[in-house]
Amino acid sequence: MDGEATILHADLDAFYASVEQMLNPSLRGKPIAVGGGVVLACSYEAKKFGVRGAMNGREAKKLCPELIFVPGHFNEYQRLGDKAIAILDDYTPLVERISIDEAFADVAGTAHLFGPPLAIAQTVRRRVREEVGLPISIGVARTKHLAKIGSQVAKPNGLCFIDPATELDFLHNLPVGLMWGVGPKTEARLAAIGVTTIGQLAATPGQSLERLLGPAASEKLKALSFNRDPRSIDMDRRARSAGAQAALGRKLPIASVIRPTLRMLADRICSRLRAKSLAGSCVTVRVRFADMHAITRSLTLDAPVAATGIVTEIAEDLVTTALNDHIGERYITLLAISVSHLAYQPVLQLELSMGLAGEARRPGTKRGASRWMADKAMDKVRGRFGWEAIGYANVVLEGTKSVPDGFRELAEKEL
Repeated sequence: MDGEATILHADLDAFYASVEQMLNPSLRGKPIAVGGGVVLACSYEAKKFGVRGAMNGREAKKLCPELIFVPGHFNEYQRLGDKAIAILDDYTPLVERISIDEAFADVAGTAHLFGPPLAIAQTVRRRVREEVGLPISIGVARTKHLAKIGSQVAKPNGLCFIDPATELDFLHNLPVGLMWGVGPKTEARLAAIGVTTIGQLAATPGQSLERLLGPAASEKLKALSFNRDPRSIDMDRRARSAGAQAALGRKLPIASVIRPTLRMLADRICSRLRAKSLAGSCVTVRVRFADMHAITRSLTLDAPVAATGIVTEIAEDLVTTALNDHIGERYITLLAISVSHLAYQPVLQLELSMGLAGEARRPGTKRGASRWMADKAMDKVRGRFGWEAIGYANVVLEGTKSVPDGFRELAEKEL
């Protein structure tokens, strides 16, 4: 194969749970979960019983009666995540951080300073263990896709070096679910046609995959199944969307549940957008039901928005539409919002009122501008006195406090 294995994917193992076990040694070796009513993260000891993230706390306790719930130390998560990923910077300037607990690095050209890529990976793992106190798994490969797969194979607390000369032999024996972009639904659809390994996917005719997954997804997965991944390290990685989700347990889809939850999610998302002078013109919601199947609805706007009130109202309309389309569903278990099609918006462009329908939700109208200015004032108060200093009334009165705000911010994921 062309090229050398110089890409590292470093991923801290069961990060939030590992931090809790490090901070409290009495928890080591025990099944623990971060959260309360909902499992936000869990240790490997808990995963052995089938406990997983976003699971209802009661259900997790049934699977693992010895499960210990801890509230979480979100400030420590940020500090320790930064400290661990910063160790990569000592060995290459080409580091792409993709989340709080994982990053890519390209060590091509640094062998004369620090040794070959495998030796660098070994040194990074040792330093993270000694200096940070946390386990980390690293995959070393020729491409980003294969390096990420390598780190998953290496878990927990391992190292996987994939020789370019034998990479396809390694790759084709692995489950198709390890591929970047293959979620549970795609994995199930592939299994229905007898494709359970990456090698079987590579041998499947392109037309069959296209009929099953569509042209774009089939082309992408086919290329990745042969480790054709031209992506390089992106040191200026910018978010294409901002999203947040709230696992609810089993709740009735009523206004007293939906409205404060969506307001809370919109508040988190829009405050992050405004902090970076961004706004988005597409709002997407996701609703998950009791049987764990989920649906999405989206709306594309004429102008990008970053006002919490506007995003909340749009999200409420979209969720209502989704629920009306599934009138037989009695319970919801998760709500999520994502704002995409982001644009740089350092100042708000005002616009004249034309008396048209929907003007209240346009960002530059009198009402839209008032909402944006109120949000900016709240941002300043929170910046000086903390997040809890001010908020929206319906969230404060009706929302739950089971999960620390800081942890919510760290745990937010794109839809």
